Amino acid sequence: MTSRVYSRESENWVAPRATSPLDAVVPIPGSKSLTNRELVLAALSDRPSVIHRPLRSRDSSLMMDALGQLGVECHESLGGGSDTLLVTPTELTGGFTIDCGLAGTVMRFVPPIAALANGTVTFDGDDGARLRPMATTIDSLRKLGVEVDDNGRGNLPFTVRGTGHVVGGDISIDASQSSQFVSGLLLAGARFTNGLTLRHTGEHLPSMPHIEMTIACLRARGVAVTEPERGVWRVEPGPISGIDVNMEPDLSNAAPFLAAALIAGGTVTIPHWPKNTTQVGDDLGGYFEEFGAVVTRDERGLTVDGGRGILGGQPIHGVNLDLSTGGELAPALIALAALATTPSTFTGIAHLRGHETDRLHALVTEINRLGGHATELPDGVHLEPATLRGGAWQSYHDHRMATAGAIIGLAVDGVEVDNIGTTAKTLPEFPAMWTAMLGS
Repeated sequence: MTSRVYSRESENWVAPRATSPLDAVVPIPGSKSLTNRELVLAALSDRPSVIHRPLRSRDSSLMMDALGQLGVECHESLGGGSDTLLVTPTELTGGFTIDCGLAGTVMRFVPPIAALANGTVTFDGDDGARLRPMATTIDSLRKLGVEVDDNGRGNLPFTVRGTGHVVGGDISIDASQSSQFVSGLLLAGARFTNGLTLRHTGEHLPSMPHIEMTIACLRARGVAVTEPERGVWRVEPGPISGIDVNMEPDLSNAAPFLAAALIAGGTVTIPHWPKNTTQVGDDLGGYFEEFGAVVTRDERGLTVDGGRGILGGQPIHGVNLDLSTGGELAPALIALAALATTPSTFTGIAHLRGHETDRLHALVTEINRLGGHATELPDGVHLEPATLRGGAWQSYHDHRMATAGAIIGLAVDGVEVDNIGTTAKTLPEFPAMWTAMLGS
């Protein structure tokens, strides 16, 4: 297996402005959240798995490379109309350093797997990754009897000293900063000798749909998972089945494209929108209706009709949204709200301060840099109506910050997004897809 590298020019990208109503159909590649969960489970399975239409991005590349270093074989097929991965589990071994990049799924899902390997595995990543909270993963492994050396930092880099097995059992953690702390342990729990009983002790648990996604993926592979009470999960020990699985499109990555319909006017359709899904992006339809769009689900997929759009003289009104279950949607929705004619408030997203960057501070800073009136709240952002102007929009090496700048640039001349290539984290073709949507 070889590492796939996606790159884009790092200089400022002048976000194209919409000049006419849209009539766009935008296919979205596979879900990052599902792809990386299925890669982890395939690596721990009792036989090979086939993943159809996986996401190919920096995050999924980093996950495949990490699993490959542990000994897992990933074979790709791109020819003949096929886009599949054959993942063959093998005996896990250590003795290397894993590059996590900025991928939360790699830094939080792979350490429990490394504990099942024979040998030491060191985890490190981009400079920004060293600021992301990791103490819960480190402490939880220690509670399970795994030796972890982090020099007391609670962040990357750290080293897991695997012995080939983890006893498992009952542990309690505070996963208030990220649901990934729960998912990472649940994904590996069936391979622990005594399984895993995991209790969340914090008052708040963000992004519950992501935990539900993890449980659904486990059950599809024959793993027995129960929730005996709220905030407690039990994973029974036993085999994880190798299966064939089809990836859904990444619904969160659809957010900027659907938002474009309310700005430019006209319609944007995302084909192959699943009828039933655990992805938090499925809530986008309801959120865009709150902004005033007409949303349709039919055999074509999901369509957002923005009417005449902001540029056609049809203003959008502000919203009040609790995004505690879908914080990853916040940057796109907040960018859209910055163009509204009435105030907006977004809450339930304090945990976004620990994502690729402090997204609350970054969004407020960049919106205000363009003349906006945004205020950071203890757990969210408040926006007052303002007339925005062009200028520099910093991405902070955060893919969702970059796409938020593109959204505002649809309505405002001269928005220059730095390092648009950071979108390669989950959507490498974003710049080309964005201009194609606009008919450029």
